[in-house]
Amino acid sequence: MADELSQNVIKRIIRQVGLECAGQGQSLSETLVAFMVKAVVLDPKNDFNMDRILTEDDVQNLIQLCVTRLLDTTNPSLSTIKLQVYFDTNYANRAELLNEQQRVLEGKLAPLVRGITESGPRTQEEMEYVYQRIVTYVLLSSGLGSPTDIEAVREVTAALQSVFPQREMPTFISLSKKDKEQQLKDLTMLVTGIRLYNKECQKGGSGIDDLPAILNEAIPSATRTVDEHLNSCHLLVYQYTALLESMQEDPDRYPQLESFKLKEALFNVRQYEAFLCILLSDGITSAQEVESLNVQFEAAMTTLKNTVQDKTSIASKEVFPLFFELSKIWTSFQDEMLLLSFLTYMTDDLQQFLEIQSQLFPEGMLTSLLEGVTVKSDEERIKETLETRVNTSDFENQEWLFPENSENFDQLLIQYHGFCAHSIGVKGLILPGNPAIGVLKHKEKCYTFSSKEVAYIFAQDPDNFIQLNIEKAKEYAELIQLLELHHQFEDLVPHTEARNANKCVMKLPPKCDSGTQTDTHILPPTIVRSYEWNEWELRRKAIKLANLRRKLTHSMQTNLSHMRRDNFTQAFLPKEADTQTKRDNSSNVPKPQIFLKGLRGGSSPTTHMVAVDLTRPIDET
Repeated sequence: MADELSQNVIKRIIRQVGLECAGQGQSLSETLVAFMVKAVVLDPKNDFNMDRILTEDDVQNLIQLCVTRLLDTTNPSLSTIKLQVYFDTNYANRAELLNEQQRVLEGKLAPLVRGITESGPRTQEEMEYVYQRIVTYVLLSSGLGSPTDIEAVREVTAALQSVFPQREMPTFISLSKKDKEQQLKDLTMLVTGIRLYNKECQKGGSGIDDLPAILNEAIPSATRTVDEHLNSCHLLVYQYTALLESMQEDPDRYPQLESFKLKEALFNVRQYEAFLCILLSDGITSAQEVESLNVQFEAAMTTLKNTVQDKTSIASKEVFPLFFELSKIWTSFQDEMLLLSFLTYMTDDLQQFLEIQSQLFPEGMLTSLLEGVTVKSDEERIKETLETRVNTSDFENQEWLFPENSENFDQLLIQYHGFCAHSIGVKGLILPGNPAIGVLKHKEKCYTFSSKEVAYIFAQDPDNFIQLNIEKAKEYAELIQLLELHHQFEDLVPHTEARNANKCVMKLPPKCDSGTQTDTHILPPTIVRSYEWNEWELRRKAIKLANLRRKLTHSMQTNLSHMRRDNFTQAFLPKEADTQTKRDNSSNVPKPQIFLKGLRGGSSPTTHMVAVDLTRPIDET
C-alpha cells in the first residue's frame, strides 16, 4: 500500500510540474521532469530529508523548486540535464539501431508478405497478380529502387524470372507459410546479387546508388565535423578549468564572475565532450567497417565475374552462393548509410545544448578573463606527471596497479569516467586522471589521480573522499551520469521507511513486469513404462507368462460381435400369377330419398311435419 501511495504522489508531482511549465510556454518531456525532480530532492540545499515523511507542504515546495529550475533557461545545469536526457532517449548503438531499422522494415512489408503467403490463387490471372506482388516485395525489401520506377521494375522482373519463373508458382503456393517467407527472403537476395552484377557489367542498375563511393566520401566528412566540434569543446574545457583554478588560488581576482555558473558550464561542456567522443568512436568504427566491406565487395565481384564470364548457362549451385554473398555485403553498405545518417543527425542535434555557452561566456569575455592565466590542455597535464609514480612501499594496506604488475592494464574499469578522484569532491573540478601515476584499487574499484600529491592524500582516507564525491553529485545532479555514479544512488530509501506503510517515500524500489515460458518437456521422455519395482508384481507376471504355455486359444461369438462377420443371403423374385372367373355379374339398388314437409312451420302454433318417401321401387331400377 505504501508503494502504491508513493508512486501516486510521484506521478502527481511530475504531472503538476509538467502542467505548470506548459502553462509558462515550456513543453517538457516526462523523463526530463522526472530527472529534475530527482535532482531537486538530492540537492542538500533544498533540505529534502529522505528519512522523514513527505508532507503536503513538501510536495508543493518540491513542485515550485522544480518549476523554477526548469524555467531558468540561463542555467547551464538545466542544459546539461536536457542533454543527458536527450542522448539517453535518442542514442542507440550499432546493433540496436540496425535491429530497430529491420523491425520497422518488416513492419512496413508485413501486409505485403501476408498478401503473398496467405493467398490461394487458382486461375492464371490470380497467379500473375501474386507474382507481381512478389516483384514488388523484392524491390522494396532490397531497397534498390522504387516501385514507381518502371526501369527498376523491369530489371527486378527479369532477374526474378531467371531464378523463379512463373511456371513454378504452383510449387510456391503449396509451401507452408514459414517456407514461403524464407523463399521470399532468398529470392530477394538472389535478385539483389543479380542486379548488382548487371550494374557492374553496365547492363542495368537503375535506382542503385554507388554506396561505396558515397560512404568513402561522406564518412570522413562526418568524422571531421565531429572532430571539429570536439576541438572547440576541448578549448572551452581547458579555458574553464584554468579560470576555476585561478579563482580558487585568488578568490578576489574575478568578483564579477559567478563561480557556480562557471562550474556548471564546465560540467556541461565535459558532458558534451563525452557524447561527442561516443559519436566519434562510432564514426571511426564505420570507417573501418566500410574499408573492410570495400575489400570484400571487390573480391566477391571478381570471383563472380570469373565464375560467370561469357557462359550462356551455369549451374545454380555454383553461382547462387556468390549472389548471396554479394547481397549480404551490399546490405552491410546500406546499414552503414543508415548509421552515417544517424551520426550526422545526432551531431547536429547536440549543438543546441551548447548554445548557452556563448550566451553566458562570450569569446571576448573569456579572452579578457584569461589574460595572465596559463591554459593547459588535458594532454599537457598528463605529460607533466608522466615521470612521477606512487611509491607502493609508502602504503602497507593499499593496492596499487601499474602496467608491469597487472594484466590488461589499459582495459581497467576506472571510476568517475577516468577523471581524478580527488579533485571532484574537494575542488569541484573535473581533471583528467593519469594512470601512469598509479591506479588505486580500493574495495574492488579502481581510481586515478591528476598528480602524485593528491593520490597520496586520497589514499589516506579513500572512503571519506568517495563520500565527498557523492555529496558533490547530490549538489550537481548532472554529475551522476557524467561520472557514472548510478550505482551510488540506487538505494536512497532506508529499509525502515520502506517497511512503514504510513510513510510516503520519495524513491520507489525498481519494479518491472516479467514473464518466462519454458517447454513442458525439453528432452524426449526417458520413462520406461514396462519397468516394475515391485518384486511380487514381477513374480505374478512371470507366473502368468508360464501359465500361458499350457493355454489353448479359443474363439466365440456374441450378440455384440456377430454382426462383424460378412453374411450373404439370396432370394428369388416372386413369379407372376393370375386367375379368371366364369362370368361378370352386378347388382344395383335404388338410392333412398325421403322428403320432409312442414319443418319451417306455418300459421298454426304447432308444427305438423309430413314425411314423403320418394324412393323408387327396386323393379324400376
